[in-house]
Amino acid sequence: MIHLISDLHLSPDRPELLSQFDAFAGTLSVGDDLYILGDLFEYWLGDDAVEFLGHGAVERLLTSLSQRGINIFFLSGNRDFLLGQHFADRCGIQLIADEHVIRVDGRRVLLMHGDSLCTDDLPHQAFRKLVRSADWQRAFLDKSVAERDGLAKLARYRSEDDKTQKTMEIMDVNQQAVEEIMHSHGVDTLIHGHTHRPAIHRCDSPHGAHRIVLGDWTPEPSWIRLSAAGVELAFSGNLRRLDF
Repeated sequence: MIHLISDLHLSPDRPELLSQFDAFAGTLSVGDDLYILGDLFEYWLGDDAVEFLGHGAVERLLTSLSQRGINIFFLSGNRDFLLGQHFADRCGIQLIADEHVIRVDGRRVLLMHGDSLCTDDLPHQAFRKLVRSADWQRAFLDKSVAERDGLAKLARYRSEDDKTQKTMEIMDVNQQAVEEIMHSHGVDTLIHGHTHRPAIHRCDSPHGAHRIVLGDWTPEPSWIRLSAAGVELAFSGNLRRLDF
């Protein structure tokens, strides 16, 4: 079985989120695939800052899952884009790039975090381009963990303040961007997170294309089960189905 989650925003300040993740992990079986589509963490300072951030328990949980025979794939989000190979190796998880295509019984499904699709949010796209560059990341990681933490908190607080000045339409995906990315990858199914707007959208396409959005984990977990038969999307106590 293929399971997908995103946007847990794990933080020591929200222990209930880790408890929910632990309970969800207990439902997985040997041989299952778990795809994490970004923003597993509220923010990430580098693979050497796990204990500083209070995420030792998360690392142990991921390691336990991989040792149980769960195949874990991680696609970074806009909050944890600095998660790297050292952490992945310690946990036994596999890093995958944004715009990752998987095959489900011959069907091609595109997986993304989703923030790159919010093209109307120009300040976010400019920030995304900056922090995804190798030079910026190298300079940031060369600083002490404490210095990185101060800079990250400043950026996060500014981000939260900036959201109050933006409309929901600006922070949502751009339909043209969605159509272009699906066409470029030759898929009729796209799954992403980021917007915290869980839903199954029918795209304006003669081939019956769909965009499926994961929710965050407040107040309840959001997940997708994906199989050859179709999709199950859970969020806020609701369950939506899409048959292929």
